[in-house]
Amino acid sequence: MIPPKARVLREGKVIDIDAAELVVGDIVDIQGGDKTPADIRIIQSHGLKVDNSSLTGESVPVAIKPDTQDPNHMESKNLAFYSTNVVEGKGRGVVIKTGDDTVMGSIAGLVAGLDSGQTPINKEIQSFVRLISAIAIFIGVVFFIIAMVMGYTWIEAVIFFIGIIVANVPEGLLITVTVTLTLTAKRMASKNCLVKNLEGVETLGSTSVICSDKTGTLTQNKMTVANMWLNMKMISLETGKMNYGENFDPRTPGWEELGNIACLCSNSDFVDVKENWQKPVNDRAVDGDATEAGILKCYECLMGDTSKKRKTNPKVIDIPFNSRNKYQASVHQDDEGKHLLVMKGAPEIVFAKCETILVDGEDVMIDETTRKGFREACEKLAGMGQRVLAFVDLHLDSSKFPPGYDFSTDDEEPNFPLDKLRFVGLLSMIDPPKASVPDAVAKCRSAGIKVIMVTGDHPITAQAIAKEVGIISSKNVLIIFDSLTPIPNSPQPGVSACVPGYVMTDWEEADLDKLIRSFTEIVFARTSPQQKLFIVEGYQRAGNVVAVTGDGVNDSPALKKADIGVAMGIAGSEVSKEAADMILLDDNFATIVTGVEEGRLIFDNLKKSIVYTLTSNIPEILPFLTWVVLGIPLPLSTVAILLIDLGTDMLPAISLAYENAELDIMERAPRDTHDRLVNHRLIFLAYGIVGITQAAAGFFVYAVIMASYGWMPNRLLFIKAEWEDEYNNNLEDSWGQEWSYGQRMMLQQTCNGAYFLAIVQVQWADVIISKTRMLSIFQQGMKNNVLNFAIIFETVLAAAVIYTPYVPQFIGIYPLAPEWWIPA
Repeated sequence: MIPPKARVLREGKVIDIDAAELVVGDIVDIQGGDKTPADIRIIQSHGLKVDNSSLTGESVPVAIKPDTQDPNHMESKNLAFYSTNVVEGKGRGVVIKTGDDTVMGSIAGLVAGLDSGQTPINKEIQSFVRLISAIAIFIGVVFFIIAMVMGYTWIEAVIFFIGIIVANVPEGLLITVTVTLTLTAKRMASKNCLVKNLEGVETLGSTSVICSDKTGTLTQNKMTVANMWLNMKMISLETGKMNYGENFDPRTPGWEELGNIACLCSNSDFVDVKENWQKPVNDRAVDGDATEAGILKCYECLMGDTSKKRKTNPKVIDIPFNSRNKYQASVHQDDEGKHLLVMKGAPEIVFAKCETILVDGEDVMIDETTRKGFREACEKLAGMGQRVLAFVDLHLDSSKFPPGYDFSTDDEEPNFPLDKLRFVGLLSMIDPPKASVPDAVAKCRSAGIKVIMVTGDHPITAQAIAKEVGIISSKNVLIIFDSLTPIPNSPQPGVSACVPGYVMTDWEEADLDKLIRSFTEIVFARTSPQQKLFIVEGYQRAGNVVAVTGDGVNDSPALKKADIGVAMGIAGSEVSKEAADMILLDDNFATIVTGVEEGRLIFDNLKKSIVYTLTSNIPEILPFLTWVVLGIPLPLSTVAILLIDLGTDMLPAISLAYENAELDIMERAPRDTHDRLVNHRLIFLAYGIVGITQAAAGFFVYAVIMASYGWMPNRLLFIKAEWEDEYNNNLEDSWGQEWSYGQRMMLQQTCNGAYFLAIVQVQWADVIISKTRMLSIFQQGMKNNVLNFAIIFETVLAAAVIYTPYVPQFIGIYPLAPEWWIPA
């Protein structure tokens, strides 16, 4: 990579050096197109504008001037921060911070020092391992004691102890969990959600609070004309990227004049590259700031003839925008040689220069009613957090300004009029919400998830967007906090809060905790990276599983600290992507809702897989218990146990990962953090109900086969020593028949095979039982083809093991007669 350069004044000369060589006190020059090489205090500025969106979230470039400052350095307009882009103009400044000491460096240090902690699924699996280990050790110790009491040697008792522990371990569970998480991650990748941390998939499903950035996450990160005030009426434009302005009729009286000014009174244009012209209008790159780009795209979308209009009305002279005038003006000449003055700028400044207003195609003198309507329109649009510009024009008298007239601005006043103009209309711009966001927020609400906005943007803009997307209910009373606003001590139903960052400057953890308890709908505005982190920690202290979405460098500490951080793939900075656990490849907040559903589905399906896997533990353990305690011939071999755990049970357990979500999955409240992946109810179901039933089926077929050959249950009790004596070849059964050792072993292996087959058969029912947690099987159906295949597979595998020549003898079973398939 090429190291960044800086233009620095040293020994009276401006030279280029590596930015890494800058020191505090250096004088640095910056201009449009540069990346700021350090934190700089500006001492000279010529139209300098810097894009701070990666730090503050503001969509509009900030004008930097030497004489503007603020106690909050992030708000100070005389500072340019390291790595921010210079949009236009040029300036000179003194370096005040370099490297790790810069604002960007402090954020990087904050991220590096954070520990994101364990994920919820990690905690659950750890809890499950402890629980299973405790059960296994407890049963093993009981076995050991029983064996010692019954006269077994201590070596035999230890072997029993180890055997019980091994039998309790669900060997296939690790594979099942890994495959389940991997399958879900793959499924989410196909839905534009890239999972960096597999365990993060389930975390999103457990989420109870989403702290979302505004710019680029909830909004399009593009200034867009959203409203116009034309003919003294408010007109709203459809702001969706694909259907922008479809609700507006370009034949509306006055639009031709307003559009004319918007098109001509502009210095911006589309980047003249072939690939750019092939893109939809709203996706095209523009030379110029965000506001100019928004106006240009509005005109092009509605009229589509920007280039033609500008060619037929060439610019004769231009007065660029500056902070003193607060307007931009230009004069254009049409085909007939007539001149038109067009102007746009701050509404109150431009309106004061007007004498008439265009209403329904006619020029009307401005009176008090007009002024009142104008003020109300400006206040309404500003209250919606929108940036408002006024557009005016004047047809210059041809006798005074003939073709070829020498227009000039060299003197103190230009040689053409800038008053008694005609007011045409207002255009208001905002970074509009993405079309899919309101529906996604509504789904989060129905799923019991709070969506909290945490942004660096202005409180007015933040609360306006929050209302538009549904984060704040429009019917609620809104309190915009200031430093004197008290924090309530009790919940405030029907009230929402907007809290600027400066209010939180001296807050303790208790203050934030009280705010969180008091309000369910909160917007945090003008927040610093440290405050975003403070907010995330506050919600975590309240017992929430917190997801954080963001795209800027300023979001990275919060992304790292959150239970799951979600970065934007397109607009997101590399720092935010590195700190996040998940990346939205389409930058669409609605994709998070898909992730929540998939995360909840994972938890459901893991529970299903675990209960299915654990049930076979009981029919695997009880044969050893009865063998030791009751002294009967061993009903199931150890190799057959491994074959069940790692063979016939494996695919059905994995197939439950493919189970579709139950109908109510997004209507449930978020999972309670005390709701364990494996709790006492699941253990009771797996061991106490289904496991005992399976064991009963195995012992039933064992007893039936033994009885059919003359060994009644009472004859089998405490026969272990004689049965396993290889020198005893005349052991009598219940009918008086004598059995050799070889015959007894053949019968025992037949029973082992039948017991093995019985477990496989009852696991058919078990996997169907495990398919759903809430719904009946008739509602859920048998649409999971992987599971249907798994049932067939385990049956075919069992049959292959039992009947394939030479295989059974390695497993300790004997091929079964067809009728022994029936009893289980």
